[in-house]
Amino acid sequence: MRIGTFVLAGQFPGQGQREALDRAVRSAETADEVGLDAVWLAEHHFVPYGLCPSATTLAALLLGRTRRIGVGTAISVLSTQHPVALGEQATLLHLTSGGRFTLGVGRGGPWVDLEVFGTGREAWERDFPESLDLLLRWLTQPAVDADGERYRFRSVPVVPRPGEESAPPPPVVVACTSPATVRLAARRGLPMLLGMHIGDAEKAEMVALWRSTAAQAGLPPEAVRAADHVAAGVGQVGDSQSEAVQTLRRSLPGWLRQGLSAHQTLDGGPRAMRDPRAYTELLCELHPVGDPQLCADRLALTSERTGITRFALMVEGSGETAATERNVRRLAEDVLPLLPGHAGKEAAATGVSVLSSRAVPGTG
Repeated sequence: MRIGTFVLAGQFPGQGQREALDRAVRSAETADEVGLDAVWLAEHHFVPYGLCPSATTLAALLLGRTRRIGVGTAISVLSTQHPVALGEQATLLHLTSGGRFTLGVGRGGPWVDLEVFGTGREAWERDFPESLDLLLRWLTQPAVDADGERYRFRSVPVVPRPGEESAPPPPVVVACTSPATVRLAARRGLPMLLGMHIGDAEKAEMVALWRSTAAQAGLPPEAVRAADHVAAGVGQVGDSQSEAVQTLRRSLPGWLRQGLSAHQTLDGGPRAMRDPRAYTELLCELHPVGDPQLCADRLALTSERTGITRFALMVEGSGETAATERNVRRLAEDVLPLLPGHAGKEAAATGVSVLSSRAVPGTG
């Protein structure tokens, strides 16, 4: 089981933008120091929900600031940028970091971003499959041309290209929030990134759909089994469940209210928004929020129910830099040793499962 962090660079009420960005960078540096698996970077435009408008740019900075940790985008919004430009950036980061970069892509939403960047509604509704396929060809072929509905250009050489260095292309994952996108990713053999708003049952259904679709598309059984899906969530470690939950209750509703309400739709119409307090309670119920044993139990149970073994946990829920650093360290030092299969774990020597030691609240 591999645990990484999910960095949104959220601007909390009363907080300056520099503080939010500094906290995001420092959390990633800390994750590298303590030996977590990866740092996953969100991308948003025009909203304080997340202050990173270019996940690849922030990834470049963090790859230069770290030494061993993987860095991925979660996600780079493919609907607002040219797939060739994104492919060039991804290959550059992949090669210069020694293979530590992973490109996560997604459709995005029907936001004003599509108007500002001039890509239009078609890029979001109709053209995502074409854009994804062009991106994948750019990452795997020595030369690429295009003759689609959205992109048309003569053959050009791919520079730089992983194949020139006898290196595989950068890994690609796809953010999936609907059955249609699950099937699209599965037919291409691309692992999924699943959001933090859904529980284990829905995650398990999406993994099952991915596997059946991939098998029908002819993906070899071993490749279906080895698909490295990623589950996003919230991670908050405290001395008790009550302490961890209270930390998030104090900070998340204000951030969610300020950040989510700032989204502007493409057509200017109203949009439904989750109740910030109810959403905070849901996140606390679904994810590893509690003392170290509870956090380990919830991660192990989600993995058991879904087959997912890679997690990206939002660790900046307190909104404070020092508290975020402590949270990252506690994930590595207090939670990881309690996970099944972790080297040095007492239960591994005795054969006792962490799930048998205590019931997990909120799992039913």
